[in-house]
Amino acid sequence: MRSMSQFGNDLYTGKTSFPFVGRRRLWFLIAAILVLGSALVPLFRPIQFSIEFTGGSQFTVNNVQTTDQDIATDAVHSVVPDATTKVVTIGDNAVRVQTDQMTDAESREVSAALAEAYGVPVSEVSSSFIGPSWGADVTRQSLWGLAIFLALTFIILALYFRTWKMSVSAIIGLVDVLVITIGVYALFGFEISPAAVIGFLTILSYALYDTTVVFDKIRENTSEDGEVSGRTFGESVNLAVNQTLVRSINTTVVAILPTGAILFIGALWLGAQTLTDLSLSIFVGTIVAAYSTIFVAAPLYSLLRENEPAIKARDTRVLAARELAGTPV
Repeated sequence: MRSMSQFGNDLYTGKTSFPFVGRRRLWFLIAAILVLGSALVPLFRPIQFSIEFTGGSQFTVNNVQTTDQDIATDAVHSVVPDATTKVVTIGDNAVRVQTDQMTDAESREVSAALAEAYGVPVSEVSSSFIGPSWGADVTRQSLWGLAIFLALTFIILALYFRTWKMSVSAIIGLVDVLVITIGVYALFGFEISPAAVIGFLTILSYALYDTTVVFDKIRENTSEDGEVSGRTFGESVNLAVNQTLVRSINTTVVAILPTGAILFIGALWLGAQTLTDLSLSIFVGTIVAAYSTIFVAAPLYSLLRENEPAIKARDTRVLAARELAGTPV
């Protein structure tokens, strides 16, 4: 069995090569199915937004002897029978209850009911209210942050690589990451909170970093394609992806290991909801970002450039020379 270093060397020299560009129709079809499926998921399983986006009332019961969530639900329904509740455990001695918007009188009654149900003083029950206008502000600012991020990404990449086609490929790859990650959230019923939104922006930055490294290698390879080069433009792009493949895999693994540790320790052991929301979005998004860079962004860039007259003419000469020399096309 070849060592990882030998495998990486074979990829770099082209001795071993995966057809990322040659089979791009398959990868684009898979990507289209994933994106379309992710976009359709909310029609069947609506996206769950946290109270910060929707507004509502929140109660935290501290120093409880049991974290049975049914007790909290029953206590809330004893005051407001038709209330929508979400109960989560915080550590091993606290329970947090989120409900629809309640009046001040209802909030006091629910606090008393929760205190009685869990056998703690009323002083151990804290309550807060988040209005719908605040949630609307959070949503608007999140969308503005995303729009500004994508716009700056497009401009910076276009200036750095001196071609808008790399910017288009990178942006489509980023949107692919965002849509699929949100689709996973909706499919499994994960809640989107402000912490999750921060995680989304973080994984977009990671995806941009990964894409930029691959694109930089693509630019290096394609700039070396003179008349004496025996590679077509698509082959140079494919070589660049293979040359950076081991690095992309290693970076992804290194990124998801600590994130996964935070996710599972925070969710299953500490019950830290903020850590869970943040690490979950980063964990899922990092994996999707690695796939998107390799199977979507790079092959798409090759597709956008191959029909340029100069590149098309040069590829034709390369293939003709290869055929004349009896080399398989």
